[in-house]
Amino acid sequence: MNNKTLSIISYITIIGWLVAYFSGKDKADALLKYHLRQSLGLAIVNIIFSVVLTIIASMVPSLSFLGLIGYVFIVLWIMGIINAANGALKPVPLIGKMFEDKSSFVGKY
Repeated sequence: MNNKTLSIISYITIIGWLVAYFSGKDKADALLKYHLRQSLGLAIVNIIFSVVLTIIASMVPSLSFLGLIGYVFIVLWIMGIINAANGALKPVPLIGKMFEDKSSFVGKY
């Protein structure tokens, strides 16, 4: 698979991220490294948000409607996939800037 395809796959769950990381580790270019960082950051924020929201909803059931905010993550994932498909090094809105220089194990881009 080429790096553009692996960049797209990296946004499709954690398993997709692992496939993209291990498949492209040796031949990764700036595009793949950038989107590996973005998709990992998005996944981490999503997991943390889900755990916190589950705790809050279990303590205050009337706030369970906040789960609808989870749809924002779906939109962010779609935007990340579109950026990867276009070959753009654009951060995911809202949280992408935080992860541009994190995850040093992915490599410099």
